[in-house]
Amino acid sequence: MEISTNNLLSLDNTIAKDLFCNVEMPWQVLSNISDFILNLGKKLPKEIYEEIKEGIWVAKSAKISKTAFINGPLIIDENAEIRHFAYIRGNAIVGKNAVVGNSTELKNAVLFDKVQVPHYNYVGDSILGYKVHFGAGSITSNVKSDKSIIKISYNGERIDTGLKKFGAIVGDNVEIGCNAVLNPGTIIGKNSNIYPLTSVRGFIKPHSIYKSSSAIVSKVEK
Repeated sequence: MEISTNNLLSLDNTIAKDLFCNVEMPWQVLSNISDFILNLGKKLPKEIYEEIKEGIWVAKSAKISKTAFINGPLIIDENAEIRHFAYIRGNAIVGKNAVVGNSTELKNAVLFDKVQVPHYNYVGDSILGYKVHFGAGSITSNVKSDKSIIKISYNGERIDTGLKKFGAIVGDNVEIGCNAVLNPGTIIGKNSNIYPLTSVRGFIKPHSIYKSSSAIVSKVEK
């Protein structure tokens, strides 16, 4: 399998579909999220969305807790729920029917429709595909300890992303277990399951069950 947007993400399930046009690799959109939100927000239909603050567009059907903190640029799509003490730092898109829950932090991230990050999660410089679910305490780590450029391990090669900040790209319908850590530059294929308490890095094939770096089972073969 090649690393490509179409192989990882169903673009019909996000308001940010056009963000992914004209990019060769999906992580290339990370530097464009802010400008994309500011341009798209101005075009959103006023009967559905309201600009509640400068650079923050929220669907009228969305629910935002009074204790949540939200900063722009930001789009919160229809029927999304931003729960108690959620912290959205900006440069974020929250999809339709998505949940951003208690003490979850978002920064420079795109959440596709029906994503759930409901408990103590950190999602930074990352893309979460359709119906991705993070268990409590699971996070993306978006910066290497030595602050060097992030490279992706793929088919025995190292792909230079040119980025110092890049968390993860998580394909559609992926389940992340509680307290898992997705290390910088992690890419997880569609329909995979990540065990709790695991440390994940590199490219994980679609339809995988990730128990550890040395124990990855294919759902198809199983």
